[in-house]
Amino acid sequence: MNKIPYGRQHITEDDIQAVVDTLRSDYLTQGPRIAEFEQAFADYVGAKYAVAVSNGTAALHLNAIALNVKPGDKVITTPITFVASANCVRYCGGEVIFGDIHPETYLLDIKHVRKILEADVQREIKGIIPVNFAGRVVDMQVFRQLADEFGCWIIEDACHSPGGFFLDSNQNQVMSGSGQYADLAIFSFHPVKHIAAGEGGMITTNNEELYQKILNLRTHGIQQDPSNRIYDDSLWYYEMHELGYNYRLTDMQAALGKSQLSRADEGLSRRRELANRYFDFFKNKPYVTGQSGVIEGHAYHLYVLEVKQRKELHKYLRDLEIFAQIHYIPAHLMPYYRQFGWKEGDLPNAEKYYSHCISIPMFPSLSDEEQRFVMDKIDDFYNG
Repeated sequence: MNKIPYGRQHITEDDIQAVVDTLRSDYLTQGPRIAEFEQAFADYVGAKYAVAVSNGTAALHLNAIALNVKPGDKVITTPITFVASANCVRYCGGEVIFGDIHPETYLLDIKHVRKILEADVQREIKGIIPVNFAGRVVDMQVFRQLADEFGCWIIEDACHSPGGFFLDSNQNQVMSGSGQYADLAIFSFHPVKHIAAGEGGMITTNNEELYQKILNLRTHGIQQDPSNRIYDDSLWYYEMHELGYNYRLTDMQAALGKSQLSRADEGLSRRRELANRYFDFFKNKPYVTGQSGVIEGHAYHLYVLEVKQRKELHKYLRDLEIFAQIHYIPAHLMPYYRQFGWKEGDLPNAEKYYSHCISIPMFPSLSDEEQRFVMDKIDDFYNG
């Protein structure tokens, strides 16, 4: 059996041809492939606007700037996420407040978030960044109601969930990143994600003002709409209106991303098939105390088990070249965030989850034979 990672990109001949065609075109960056990818992605998630950027972290950073996060502002997010979800607040000088997770969904617990907001008598908390961890989509409708009650904005970190959805109070499907309830959403095109572009990210929104602001911020703060220039209307002229960044995506990456997007539903269907098989296999195992499960709308970037003897299992699998991973070390326990007073015991649900979690292989090109091998070897570990 070959090495089996927890996630892997799948590149087809069509993907390669899309990149080759771009290499042979007039543009390698800032060309037509960007707008094509943005429009296709906006259509896919059901949002009005999409802005392609260099990576998911850049997307988070631009969102925080666009929402005017500044020193003294506080923002709530989950500790069970990659650190970028929190770091974007720190880039702007804001303070991160970590909320605990719900022990069954692994998502930011709205009841805990409410308690944090109610205790914020000075109203220093300006926003909430829920994360669709592992591909399970947060109920943004109830978070929107809570955010409105306390005057907060919402960034939906949807890096794990393109194609995923939740059911609203009327049992309607609300697509991840659609902008129906969140002010802004972000996605990642890292190789292990649903759509692989090498690197890259996408911001989606239904707010035209935020969209236009992010377009400028993406390109050094240079005004992208010629009609909004102040001093000159010459064809060669450009104006920098604010301090922005070079967070652009290349046309080569956009071409690859758009090609991958054309197969997104196929890949999502396979992920759900694999998840169903994992769930059926592990649902009655005494060594499994929790798992991702079969959830309507789940996008299954990851399939997570909570198990006994996690550390020993992890080593056992790696020795077999099954490269399971741990997602995530709680962000509040990172040395950087400990300096602000966060410590063990602050978020018991997140910390308990971390002590048992393991992400097992989940990607569309995982074969039935490879999946069976993974399941059998996990079973062998606990059964001697």
